[in-house]
Amino acid sequence: MKRIITATVRNRSGVLNRVTSLLQRRQFNIESISVGRTETEGMSKMTFVVDVEDFQKLEQVTKQLNKQIDVIKVSDITDKAIVARELALIKIVSNSQLRAEIQGIIEPFRATIIDVSKDSLSIQVTGKPDKVEALIELLRPYGIKELARTGLTAFVRGHQPNTQDSSFQSLLG
Repeated sequence: MKRIITATVRNRSGVLNRVTSLLQRRQFNIESISVGRTETEGMSKMTFVVDVEDFQKLEQVTKQLNKQIDVIKVSDITDKAIVARELALIKIVSNSQLRAEIQGIIEPFRATIIDVSKDSLSIQVTGKPDKVEALIELLRPYGIKELARTGLTAFVRGHQPNTQDSSFQSLLG
């Protein structure tokens, strides 16, 4: 089963290696990973998409990650309301006759052409991974020369009231 795990860590040398080594020792397949600085100086956020066998192994690795010296917080956010995005850069075979056709394909995905040469186009797309994958599949027949994907970046949405929330019910009258 695929799970999305975030880890807030101190931005220090070797942290990424220690975290990924721990996941590798536990035989977790890391399908994607993205890491970047956060709003707090000296802190980074890692977002992993991992494939795990069961919840027991997931709980085990979460506890072990939390014990790492530079790890501040680990969360499995898979089943929470999240905002998640991925970036892909796609270079495809193209010529001047195909450009209008390709533009028509990428427009509904809100993708943009970021580089043009006489024999290729480079396209940028951001969005949910299934959207990115769908565009890649549509462009595949044109011939993908190069593909680079960032991996998923995600965080939990802000508080969303639900129907059981009594304060929300009082707003409804």
